Amino acid sequence: MRLKGRYWVVLWLLLFLGTAGVVVTRQQAALGLADRLRRLREARGALEARRAEAERRIRVGSSLAVIRPKAERLGLKPALERQWEYLRVPPADSSTDRRR
Repeated sequence: MRLKGRYWVVLWLLLFLGTAGVVVTRQQAALGLADRLRRLREARGALEARRAEAERRIRVGSSLAVIRPKAERLGLKPALERQWEYLRVPPADSSTDRRR
């Protein structure tokens, strides 16, 4: 059986509409993914800012200018240099580094 011209037109039209539907669906998925990526980047920026603020507060709070007056109020004596204990932190394992 041989197809007439109008059937070819319908066939090509259906093929075009199917392809266009796939393209539109993929575009919508890509836009949704781009929006989620933008929100995640904003959240990461906010978390990094909170981390920086927490590290700053730790540095300020652990400084001698803050600790010494509190220790004097509690009646504690400052430690001598030979009484200091330095703790070493092992380097971070690159396989557990999540900042990449």
